[in-house]
Amino acid sequence: MSVGSDVILDRMMALHPKVIDLVLDRVWRLLEALDRPEKKLPPVIHLAGTNGKGSTQAMLRAGLEGAGKTVHAYTSPHLARFHERIRLAGELITEEHLTAILDECYAANGGKVITYFEITTCAAMLAMARTPADFTLLETGLGGRLDATNVVEKPALTILTPISMDHEQFLGNTLAKIAGEKAGILKRGVPCVVGPQPEEAMDVIEARAEALGAPLIAHGQHWHAYEERGRLVYQDETGLLDLPLPNLPGAHQIENAGAALAALRALNCGETAFEAAVSEAFWPARMQRLKEGALCESVPQAELWLDGGHNPAAGEALAAHLARLPARPTHLICGMLNTKDASGFLKPLAKQAQSLTAVPIPGEANTLPAVDLASMAQNNGHTTAISETVTEALHTITEKDPQARILICGSLYLAGHVLRENT
Repeated sequence: MSVGSDVILDRMMALHPKVIDLVLDRVWRLLEALDRPEKKLPPVIHLAGTNGKGSTQAMLRAGLEGAGKTVHAYTSPHLARFHERIRLAGELITEEHLTAILDECYAANGGKVITYFEITTCAAMLAMARTPADFTLLETGLGGRLDATNVVEKPALTILTPISMDHEQFLGNTLAKIAGEKAGILKRGVPCVVGPQPEEAMDVIEARAEALGAPLIAHGQHWHAYEERGRLVYQDETGLLDLPLPNLPGAHQIENAGAALAALRALNCGETAFEAAVSEAFWPARMQRLKEGALCESVPQAELWLDGGHNPAAGEALAAHLARLPARPTHLICGMLNTKDASGFLKPLAKQAQSLTAVPIPGEANTLPAVDLASMAQNNGHTTAISETVTEALHTITEKDPQARILICGSLYLAGHVLRENT
């Protein structure tokens, strides 16, 4: 009897005692056993950054596909199913294909120590190397320099989205240290599109690029993107683009779109690509409006939103987006991991929300207890409550205000649980 991908993924989880262990030795060993699939990938665009990687990748993929190109895409973490991480020539990997490729990698690894992310990244590269496509989009999991995706010797292009404080326990406790890790994806002579950066991070990126002779295509220097009269204006030395606003909501998506457009320009794509990038992208749990599904049906008059952002910069972006929405009483349902800067995330949201209901993240060992999260929220100006589940929180909020706007936020893991619950 054949086993499914979930069973093999569980086996892979047991191959290393730590979830995160940043070295590349184990990846190189397994890639060698698999006959070096990273050398056989279609031209690679490698993305790193703290915020906006997924959205930028989604817009870039939409643009390339709009130009008639076939695109592989690798992203993490997944929300509802692991298959979301691997897209082959535009389509999510099938269960049959995923099971076969995981099985092959598990066997090739021979029971040796390797992290879950490392072995599944090798599996993704093996599947992508065997499937024809025009481009491969690789998104780092954590950092860049020692990330399992950072094994491609000569990508076609690299992209650094905005860098901010996150994962300090692994990447360092200053912006300069974190930027140094992220800038580890730069390669000699390979152009790098750079999104908006704090000065401290930009100084590190520029020094790294100069050392490697990697041309930068930087926001504020080589390209600009902004909203004007309800349109997106993108400008670089090639000329000006007048486009619709991104279909991914939030003012921060304008700069993410700018990075995607800068990449499309660098790849010599045409007008069709630019229009598709801003109009056709889809990226779940990034200020996603939930309009149908079991949770929506349980609170039919409420306006439901979902977002997986979890650091201070994400809190700022969410607060800015809520401020631009039509006036309506807004309530937050929030669950976070204990490894995140909860106070930094919560503080900017206090002015936009009438209440915050803290919930635990189901099935997550590192969930921040709801009582602790509620206490942090209260210290940052929120009116708080505690619920055991998202469903309970929804019903408690809508009993008092059936037409409330409710944003479920704080963690991609919570967002994945909500998407599964809402099917």
